[in-house]
Amino acid sequence: MSEALHKLVILDRDGVINADSDNYIRTVDEWNPLPGSIEAIASLSKAGYLIAVATNQSGLARGYFDEITLANMHNLMCELVEAAGGRIDVICYCPHAPAENCACRKPKLGLLEQIGAALDLSVQGAWLVGDHEKDMQMAVAGGCKPVLVQTGKGSSEASKLPAHLRTQVKIVDDLAAAALFILAQDGCNIS
Repeated sequence: MSEALHKLVILDRDGVINADSDNYIRTVDEWNPLPGSIEAIASLSKAGYLIAVATNQSGLARGYFDEITLANMHNLMCELVEAAGGRIDVICYCPHAPAENCACRKPKLGLLEQIGAALDLSVQGAWLVGDHEKDMQMAVAGGCKPVLVQTGKGSSEASKLPAHLRTQVKIVDDLAAAALFILAQDGCNIS
């Protein structure tokens, strides 16, 4: 695997890109982007970042939706980002229930390994944006730079972060703010 020659941003899906639900996002009609999230992804893509999505989707194992429905949700997400002038380079998801103890369910590193393999690069040093402590745990364990958004479950998660994570995590309002922060940190021209 080559060293990270490209800029990479890894995004959680539910609660970061789209509205989350305790009852799971089960249909394409229930998949609704959060305000500014599509444009934020497009701005990062236009600035030269590769965009990856890493998401736990235990609703598959629970029978709430099937692979075709999930693919249709992801197709919609990609189409919206492309219409805004950007692109999502890879989407990796964990289809397992928590009790299955798989290697790909966050906070384990399986999704990061899948992203690295799909893009043929190291994910170390990549930005990782999520709304849950598990996202932040995965980011730190995988050598990524963690950013917690306060959308989705982020507001309640921010106050519960253990001290060892809190010192490493940048907390921002939403994905639009995360994109601005990332672009500024990396010295990209913000237009």
